[in-house]
Amino acid sequence: MANNTYDAASITVLEGLEAVRKRPGMYIGSVSTRGLNHLVYEILDNSVDEHLAGYCNEIHVTLNADGSATVTDNGRGIPVGMHAKGISAERLVFTVLHAGGKFDNNAYKTSGGLHGVGSSVVNALSEWLTVRIKTGGNIYEDSYERGKPTTKLVNGLLESKGRTRESGTSISFMPDAEIFEKIRFKEEDIKIRLHETAYLNPGLTIYFKDDRVPDSEEIVFHEPEGIVGYIKDMNKTAETLHDVIFFKGENEKIEIEVALQFVNEFHENVMGFCNNIYTLEGGTHITGFKTAFTTIINKYARELGILKEKDANFNGTEVRNGMTAVVSIKHTDPRFEGQTKTKLDNPDASNAVSKVTTDELTRYFDRNLEVLKTVIGCAEKAAKLRKAEEKAKTNMLTKQKYSFDSNGKLANCESKDASLCEIFIVEGDSAGGSAKMARNRMYQAILPIRGKILNVEKASIDKVLANAEIKTMINAFGCGFSEGYGNDFDISKLRYDKIVIMADADVDGAHISTLLLTLFFRFMPELIYEGHVYIAMPPLYKVVPNKKGEEGEYLYDDRALEKYRKEHKGGFTLQRYKGLGEMDAEQLWETTLDPERRMMKRVSIEDAKHAAEITELLMGLEVPPRRVFIYENAQNAELDV
Repeated sequence: MANNTYDAASITVLEGLEAVRKRPGMYIGSVSTRGLNHLVYEILDNSVDEHLAGYCNEIHVTLNADGSATVTDNGRGIPVGMHAKGISAERLVFTVLHAGGKFDNNAYKTSGGLHGVGSSVVNALSEWLTVRIKTGGNIYEDSYERGKPTTKLVNGLLESKGRTRESGTSISFMPDAEIFEKIRFKEEDIKIRLHETAYLNPGLTIYFKDDRVPDSEEIVFHEPEGIVGYIKDMNKTAETLHDVIFFKGENEKIEIEVALQFVNEFHENVMGFCNNIYTLEGGTHITGFKTAFTTIINKYARELGILKEKDANFNGTEVRNGMTAVVSIKHTDPRFEGQTKTKLDNPDASNAVSKVTTDELTRYFDRNLEVLKTVIGCAEKAAKLRKAEEKAKTNMLTKQKYSFDSNGKLANCESKDASLCEIFIVEGDSAGGSAKMARNRMYQAILPIRGKILNVEKASIDKVLANAEIKTMINAFGCGFSEGYGNDFDISKLRYDKIVIMADADVDGAHISTLLLTLFFRFMPELIYEGHVYIAMPPLYKVVPNKKGEEGEYLYDDRALEKYRKEHKGGFTLQRYKGLGEMDAEQLWETTLDPERRMMKRVSIEDAKHAAEITELLMGLEVPPRRVFIYENAQNAELDV
C-alpha cells in the first residue's frame, strides 16, 4: 500500500491550463465520439488510481438522462485543504494542467490517467462540471463552467456542505457541444472499457447505468479471476489447447502479470496494459515478452530434438501462432509515445518483463511438458505451412506487374512521392472510367475492381492469394501483406499515403466497403493503424433551385436533404445519384476527388480486440450470432430508403 499521506501538500503543480479548448485533439486524441468517451475514461482512471493505492473498491459510472456523465468512487476524496499556492488543492486539480497527486510518489505508487492532466482537461472541455467530495467527515462541492470556477471560495477554501462518515469523490460533467462533433456518449465502448478495467483489477467492482434508456438495468463488472478470466472470455468460442497459463513477478520495481493460452487457430492476439491503460500499439513491455517467449520456445525445441542442428529457429510469429495473451504491468514512472498513450516507451519495462517471463515460464514448462509440446506443435504447424506456401505466394504475386494499365486495371499516377500520392479503389467499369478522366493524373491513381471481392474472413489463405482483385491491390500498394504465421508486410514500401475506398452510397456499396475493410484489417492492419485508409463520401443528391441566379449544391445524405427542404422555400430540381457511374468526370472531381472540396472518413481502430470480434461475428461462417447482433443493433442503423 502507498504512503497514507494524501493531503494538500500531495498536489504538485507543473504548469497552467492553456490551449486545451483551442487544441483539444492534443489532449484527448480527437473531438469525435472517441475523444468524447475519453473524458469518461480520464475520470475513471483517477478513481482506479485510488483503488491501486488501496483506498477504493467500488466505482459507479452513470450516463445521465440529460446527456451528462457521473463517475463516483469510495476512495479518500480529493484533498480540499490549502495548497502552498494559496488556494484549495481541489481547485488546482481542476484548473491547472499537470496538478495532481500523481506527481507525488507518496500519494500514488502507480497511476494511469492522461499524463496527469485528466481532471483539468475534462473540466476545460465541459459545458459544466460539478464535483462532490466526502473527506475528513465533511461534504464539499465545487462547480465550473467551461473550465472556470463558479463556486466562491472562502479564504481560498471550499465551505463544508454537511457532515458524513463516508469518503470518496463524485464528478459530473456535460461535454461541450462547442468542442465535440457529437455529445452523445457511446455506451457500448464505455462498457467494454469498464469490463476491461474490472479484469485488470480483480478486487474492484464497477457499476454501470445508462439512464438515457428508460428502465435500463444496472450492470455490474466484477472479475475475481483477473486477466485469467479475460483470456477465458476472449477464447470462449475457440478450441483451446490447454488451460490458461498465468504468472506474475516483480523486477526493477515493476510489477508484472501475464496470462496466455493457445487456441487451434492461425492468429495471435497479444494485448498490453500499463497501469491499467491499454497500449494499442504495444511497446517495450510487449517487446520484452515476445522476445523472451521466442527464445524459450526455441531453447526447449532444441533440447527436445524437435529442432535439429541444421534447422533454423522458429521466428516470433511462428511461436505465437494461436496465442492469446495479456501482459499487464504496473510502473511508477511510465513514458508513452503519443499524448493518448498508445505505445509504452520505458526501456526498463522490456528488461523486467523479459526477466520475469523467462524465469516463470521456464519453471512452468519444466513442470508441464505436455503443454510445452502443444505450444511447440503450434509453431511447427505454422513453420511448415509458411514454407509450403512461400513458393506459391511468390509465384502468384510476381505474375502481375505494377504499372499504368490501359485495359481496365490500375491507372497509376505520375508522381513517385508516396507522401503526395493517393489511390482510389472504385467498383465498376463505368465509375472507374469516370474516375480516370476526372482525377489529377500527377497524384491520383485509380484501381477499378469488378464486383465484390472475396470475403477473406471465410476463405483459406490460398484462395485469398489466388483472388485476382486482391492480388492487384497487393501489387499496387507495394508493401506486401501479413498472415497469422508469417509477416511479409513492410509499411515503409507503401506507394500511396491515402488508400480511398470509393463505392456507391447504397447497400451493395456498403458491402463492398466492408469486404475491403475486412481484407485490410486481417492482412494489412498497419494500413489502418497508421491512418492510410479512407472512405470517400460521394453525395446522394444534387439540388438545382428553379429560381434563376441561385446555384445548385450537392447534398451528402437524407438529413442534409431534409434540412435543405426546410430552409429553401422555392421549388428545385432534385437529382438522385444511384451510383458513382451516374456522375460525369466533372461532377466526380468536384464532389469526391478534389482535395479542396471533397469529404472523406478516415478509418481508425480504438479497440483491436473488439474490432476482431465484430469482424468475425459479421463476416464469419456462423449465421445465428450475426442475426442476433443485427437484431439488437437495428435501432442504430442508417438505412438508405
